[in-house]
Amino acid sequence: MDGSVSSPELWVCHLGVVEYREALALQERLRAARTADALPDVMVLLEHWPVYTQGRRSGAGELPMGEEWYRMQGIDVVETDRGGKVTYHGPGQLVGYPIVRVDDVVGYVRTLERAIVAALALEGIEARARAEDGPDFTGVWVGERKIASIGVHVARGVTTHGFAVNVENDLQPFGWVVPCGLEGVQMTSLIRETGRLAGQMKCFRRRAAWCVAEALGRRQRLVSLTRLEAAVSAAPESSEPIAPVRA
Repeated sequence: MDGSVSSPELWVCHLGVVEYREALALQERLRAARTADALPDVMVLLEHWPVYTQGRRSGAGELPMGEEWYRMQGIDVVETDRGGKVTYHGPGQLVGYPIVRVDDVVGYVRTLERAIVAALALEGIEARARAEDGPDFTGVWVGERKIASIGVHVARGVTTHGFAVNVENDLQPFGWVVPCGLEGVQMTSLIRETGRLAGQMKCFRRRAAWCVAEALGRRQRLVSLTRLEAAVSAAPESSEPIAPVRA
């Protein structure tokens, strides 16, 4: 799809570093507003403080050290309603939460994969999706190394959750769990694959936002948190402000 001026908008908001539970509350507020057509499709881009999140298909053994051990390392553990299994989020990892209307969930996931592959190609990284290998391999890979995870939830035709791309984050916490339920999977990042120093987030964030909007057939429009708050406050089911953002 093209990104011409006639395309519907995708509002994109950069939020900095946000605690995971606050981000969950924010997504629910945005989903309710989008369901009520109080705002167009939206994507928030952010980073999280260290946290393991468990998806709907998470099972025993994915957190082999026990939740208390991880919390002693300064890593929170949160159950979510997204698809997929356990994964890690931390500073230096780009997380995107598109709150958009869809009518084909599988097709939407494939669209996110294509967008991330395209964004990584702009960085000189040859990446790929592995849909043919089954749902456990959802995400984006560089060879046999995983660089991006995808997990979504859809309610009343509107999505929450989304994607996480390792840009310049610490990869060690992935080694303390069974990431995405795949024993022995090797995680990688943009700076590991390119040999670049930290400081790549700003540029990659712009590229990822553009590629996702393009893949969804949307015209990107950067908006502030204040603008989102105003739209959400106007929604019929809404009376509370958006959860605060901690940068």
